[in-house]
Amino acid sequence: MQRFLSLFLLLSLMAFTHPVTQNTPPSKPKIQVALMLDTSNSMDGLIDQAKSQLWKMVNELATAKQNDQIPDIEIALYEYGNDGLSGREGFVRQVSNLTTDLDKISEELFALKTNGGSEYCGWVIKDGVHQLDWDSSDKTLKIIFIAGNEPFDQGPKDYRKSCKNAIEQGIIINTIFCGSYQSGINSKWQDGAYLAEGKYFNIDPNVKETRIPTPFDTTIIRLNSELNKTYIGFNQQAVGYKSRQTIQDANAASMSVNNMRERAAFKSKKQYNNASWDLVDAYEKDDKVLDEVEEEVLPEDLKNLTKQELKDKIQALKEERAQILKKLKDTESKARKYEEKVRQSTPQAEKNTLDKAMMKAIKSQAKKKNYHF
Repeated sequence: MQRFLSLFLLLSLMAFTHPVTQNTPPSKPKIQVALMLDTSNSMDGLIDQAKSQLWKMVNELATAKQNDQIPDIEIALYEYGNDGLSGREGFVRQVSNLTTDLDKISEELFALKTNGGSEYCGWVIKDGVHQLDWDSSDKTLKIIFIAGNEPFDQGPKDYRKSCKNAIEQGIIINTIFCGSYQSGINSKWQDGAYLAEGKYFNIDPNVKETRIPTPFDTTIIRLNSELNKTYIGFNQQAVGYKSRQTIQDANAASMSVNNMRERAAFKSKKQYNNASWDLVDAYEKDDKVLDEVEEEVLPEDLKNLTKQELKDKIQALKEERAQILKKLKDTESKARKYEEKVRQSTPQAEKNTLDKAMMKAIKSQAKKKNYHF
């Protein structure tokens, strides 16, 4: 009995000194960006820049890697300073929480209207810090961009308190003043950025994008249309989502052919995933989705198929999509090189625009989180 107890104690001691280790997979990296736009009367140019540069910005974000991992990209959107909003809520509205669904962000951007207003920067920052679903991981890059043209210290909420509260939670604030550099300093926009370890920029909101057509544009538009045909809705919400996909194609094209190319390019990235409604993306994520398919929403040629027949169809669509995406990437690369060659042959003075300010800040601040572009 004594020998048994000694052996038991020895094994217990070994277990204590040599604990069993489990390999926990590293959490996926994430970039979270909240965009806060002044939608008062004078800010139509700012909104147009956001519409025309959204896909360019997220395309650059999609090239980031942290420890060789591709991050998820989440964007949130606020509007403030619009007299059509509730004064009791500071003329502030959360348009969208942080989401990877960038078709939704595009849809909401194109729905923004300017009116009024009373621009309370301290209030919208306070709301963004407390309302949004910010990630708790220290590895996550968390950034607020606030853009406008009125004094930063307007309103009953102290911007200094809001900015300090943000950085205490690891959220950097970059400020973008729509006007002259010195005017932004005088009206506290630089101070707001300084308090939250961010950067201060000034832009000309009325600068229009230089549009450069390429010989590859028609092919990109055709390939994008073919790509859309590989998306198959499998639930009730799919009808609205697929319609929104097409509408946001049209919205991007309405701004410029350059913008449409950028959107098509992003649709070829891993971050453009529609597993919530598209059968191909959903099946790749989890093959159990076949048990959730609502047959009545499927296209006619997919109804009444056996489970195996449906699997075969999904595989065929997956392969077709992969071929289209490869062609799309190759063609878009050629268009980009052509566009760059034209720009180099007709150099122009660099203009301060929303996308340039945002990407300059993000690339600088991402280094601290071990991101590389």
